Amino acid sequence: MMPKYFTLSKAPLSFKKISEILSEKQKLKLSDELIKDIMLCRSYLDDKMQNEEAPIYGINTGFGSLYNVKIEKENLQQLQENLVMSHACGIGEEVPQHLIKIMLLLKIKSLSFGHSGVQMATVNRLVDFFNHDIFPVIYTQGSLGASGDLAPLAHLTLPLIGKGEVWFEGEKMPTEMLYQKMHWEPIQLQSKEGLALLNGTQFMSAYGVYLILQSFRLQYFADIIGTLSLEGFDGRIEPFHHLIHDVRPHKGQMKVAERVRNLLESSQIINQPKVHVQDPYSFRCIPQVHGATWDTLQFVAQTIYTEINSVTDNPNIFMEEDLIVSGGNFHGQPLALAFDFLGIAVAELGNISERRTYQLIGGNRGLPAYLVSNSGLNSGMMIPQYTAASIVSQNKQLATPASVDSIVSSNLQEDHVSMGANAATKGLRIVENVEKILAIELLNAAQAMQFRRPLKSSEFLESFLSAYRTEVPFMEQDEILHNAIVKSIDFLHQMDIDMDELFFSK
Repeated sequence: MMPKYFTLSKAPLSFKKISEILSEKQKLKLSDELIKDIMLCRSYLDDKMQNEEAPIYGINTGFGSLYNVKIEKENLQQLQENLVMSHACGIGEEVPQHLIKIMLLLKIKSLSFGHSGVQMATVNRLVDFFNHDIFPVIYTQGSLGASGDLAPLAHLTLPLIGKGEVWFEGEKMPTEMLYQKMHWEPIQLQSKEGLALLNGTQFMSAYGVYLILQSFRLQYFADIIGTLSLEGFDGRIEPFHHLIHDVRPHKGQMKVAERVRNLLESSQIINQPKVHVQDPYSFRCIPQVHGATWDTLQFVAQTIYTEINSVTDNPNIFMEEDLIVSGGNFHGQPLALAFDFLGIAVAELGNISERRTYQLIGGNRGLPAYLVSNSGLNSGMMIPQYTAASIVSQNKQLATPASVDSIVSSNLQEDHVSMGANAATKGLRIVENVEKILAIELLNAAQAMQFRRPLKSSEFLESFLSAYRTEVPFMEQDEILHNAIVKSIDFLHQMDIDMDELFFSK
């Protein structure tokens, strides 16, 4: 089968398009317009370097606090290689390969605007890495999110110059071995290229793309599983009436209420007479709580969307104006704030989910204690709630903002930093944790539904429950629940969703 190619152009990259590129394993090529802009910018910079002796930051000077040190022309290539090697100080866990793939895509996109001064050969090699699934070994720790993601992007860049390590075809190898296999020569970095490759927010942004995609998935599952719990708890439909939300018209609140109403259409359980007049907040306020998270995700999505379609290295080259301007587009503050907001909002999906689980196991509304027959002899669903509570508590710790922190670096030159990289990596842990919490709620909600038989829920929820039951059967008596929880997590993780279901704006 011939590979499918996506032509990268000046058009903005959307989250849907990135998801499609990744899921379909599409390969990249650059539009003629982008190739022209990259080459013109490089030619402009070469002419500028040939005809001017004045110091230009990062092009013929040192870096950071060494900005006043002029570098002679014969040393400019060595300057760029030294920059890459000296900044490759990452440590900790390796960045997952699916995130490195996004990093490569976003770095190519940022360099292709024609404001960075890189060689065509450099961008082509990055495209080769993307198309051949060659993943530089990158580490999660080391970025302050200020001059961009210096340490992670240095590790991304090392293989361009024949150094560092890569993953290729399931094997971790020195870059020299890869180049022998591919019959490639290292890129000879020209003036500014090292800085163009190291300055930028592609480590943070790659996490951001993945986080927003996963967060909208979790939002979708939270709405479905919360509705299934409402059915298992024999809850009421009135809190989802459109008139309630019309008079407090937060967009997310209105959309979640509408989704729940649609999910419950023609349900026998929701329409049966109720003995109780009111439900606890974790059920009654699903639109208000889930909806607030949805509104937050929309803000975060817009921030990340802007970032991934921007130039974030420094200095920036403006050919038409005949200017090379040093500024601060690499600073990660917009992302840092967004990641902290995302982490808090997604953690709340887990927080309210655990409360619904707690309500389901309490022996109320005709449900047996801990959702198991012959409780006492059987502990049933007693301890999965403990697990969920433990994870919720960890998320509260992880949701402490990283963006309020800063630390001085580079001999006072970089005197305010965003800590956006730390916000990104802990945001990933929160998202992964919430998937586990929702899986535990699903385990309990599905168990509760069995005690509502022979009544049926809606066609969609019954279909969802039936698919789940092929993986996790009803628990008649105590068993090792770790296995059921893991299977529940896998069920959510592997479930295919039409992205149009995600209330996704970009």
